[in-house]
Amino acid sequence: MTNGTIFVIAIIIVALIFLTVLLSFVPVMLWISALAAGVHVSIFTLVGMRLRRVTPSRVINPLIKAHKAGLNVTTNQLESHYLAGGNVDRVVNALIAAHRANISLSFERCAAIDLAGRDVLEAVQMSVNPKVIETPFIAGVAMNGIEVKAKARITVRANIERLVGGAGEETVVARVGEGVVSTIGSAESHSKVLENPDLISQTVLSKGLDAGTAFEILSIDIADVDIGKNIGAELQTEQAEADKKIAQAKAEERRAMAVALEQEMKARVQEMRAKVVESEATVPLAMAEALKTGNIGVMDYMNIKNISADTDMRGSIGKMTGDKKDGQ
Repeated sequence: MTNGTIFVIAIIIVALIFLTVLLSFVPVMLWISALAAGVHVSIFTLVGMRLRRVTPSRVINPLIKAHKAGLNVTTNQLESHYLAGGNVDRVVNALIAAHRANISLSFERCAAIDLAGRDVLEAVQMSVNPKVIETPFIAGVAMNGIEVKAKARITVRANIERLVGGAGEETVVARVGEGVVSTIGSAESHSKVLENPDLISQTVLSKGLDAGTAFEILSIDIADVDIGKNIGAELQTEQAEADKKIAQAKAEERRAMAVALEQEMKARVQEMRAKVVESEATVPLAMAEALKTGNIGVMDYMNIKNISADTDMRGSIGKMTGDKKDGQ
């Protein structure tokens, strides 16, 4: 093999390598697909996307789809939305769905909804086909104290104008639950609610609960109504039990005060008896001192003893008479 042949083969290999690298960097097939679909995109635009770290297929394929659907969107719009972190394919699908359903939706609003974290395609589909949200059982208490449980089905339609900044499904369910509880609580008895459950839906629907939300409430239907506990009777029972405990506590307090007073009186009696015994112990000493000093004579002492003995005898006789009367 001559040197010229080797040189030609080397040139061919280098050319193939260069062509392979070029085709991997420049999406020629994607450019051909866009031209075949009638979308005029410069090859330099695709190269620029590569340099800006944009996947060309993520922009060109949705652009072809939008062009075929008759939408007027540009490459710059799709590329800027991609760079902002949005889902270009979902935005284009939402625009096509809105266009087919004759819903006025601009690319800027659609992109804003997508960047806000909402599924714009689902919102458009919900705008065309309303969604039914079923609430759990919501418990309310009528004026007669009977608990009533109601389950509601809320038919909502997405409000595209309020998707950005509007409240979600949780807010709608919470507001409907609040309205159901309020309506049941204003009923005179649970039988009124059972007789006319439409009263709940009509009252709740008239309150404009969809204000400030991303939805428009079309209807509220009561799916099921059940009777719960007798809350009024339970509250009265609990109140009576509480009153009983309070009365028992007060009675125990009075008993403790009486016991304390009795103990105090016994202590005073014991104290007085001790003083009497102490005083009686000083009487013989006083008598002896009086006899010694001559303040009283022997006869006076004997008279005092006779009076004391007579007093004791009378006391004994009175005690015996009292015991006989008790025995009869």
